[in-house]
Amino acid sequence: MHVLVLGGTTEARRLAESLAGALPAGARVTSSLAGRVASPKLPPGEVRVGGFGGVDGLAEWLRTHRVDALIDATHPFAGTISFHAASAAAAAHVPLLALRRPGWVPVDGDRWHPVGSLDEAAATLPTLGRRVFLTTGRMGLAAFAGLDSLWFLMRSVDAPEGPCPARMEVLLDRGPFTLDGERELIRRHRLDVLVTKDSGGDATAPKLAAAREAGIPVVVVRRPPVPEGVPVAATPDAAVEWLAGLRG
Repeated sequence: MHVLVLGGTTEARRLAESLAGALPAGARVTSSLAGRVASPKLPPGEVRVGGFGGVDGLAEWLRTHRVDALIDATHPFAGTISFHAASAAAAAHVPLLALRRPGWVPVDGDRWHPVGSLDEAAATLPTLGRRVFLTTGRMGLAAFAGLDSLWFLMRSVDAPEGPCPARMEVLLDRGPFTLDGERELIRRHRLDVLVTKDSGGDATAPKLAAAREAGIPVVVVRRPPVPEGVPVAATPDAAVEWLAGLRG
């Protein structure tokens, strides 16, 4: 059996680690990374870096490398590759599973403002605060570039590229983050609004608790849907069970 994991997430690494001990002798696991992070944490097994060249390129890769199962374990907001995976898997007749960590759920005390896009988030911000904790990653900062009256603390793994807000401090850091650390950032920088994508997971969730404690609003960008008809697993263990079912 040859399993291709479209990775780049914590769940993808954990899945590769689980499969390294779960698959029978002779089985292969290849993890594919997009290459957008300069120094990614590499999973065990075979690793390839870079794109496939669209739907046709991915379908051809599946055929050429005799892939028996495809698992889309990309970031919940990596929407394009998920739809490419669905089309390529159908064309190559390869079973496909989406591995998606559950999204966050608001609790008592949260002041969430759900939006459908970064542009909508930017349009909402001036009514909510003046000092913004921006945690949506280094891509898409152009949506906030025109908000000259606001100050931003932008946190990401790698340095941003392209148009950025004029008044912005960059904090290069990688999760997991702690509640004490997030409290200190909010206090030190006098942050009064948080912007995040609904990425889910525990690694970056402490910022939500810190915002709740501080009583500041949170603009939450909703995640795009999984392509219609693609089964979804919430955990790496569930993905391993799905593969076991394919092997019969």
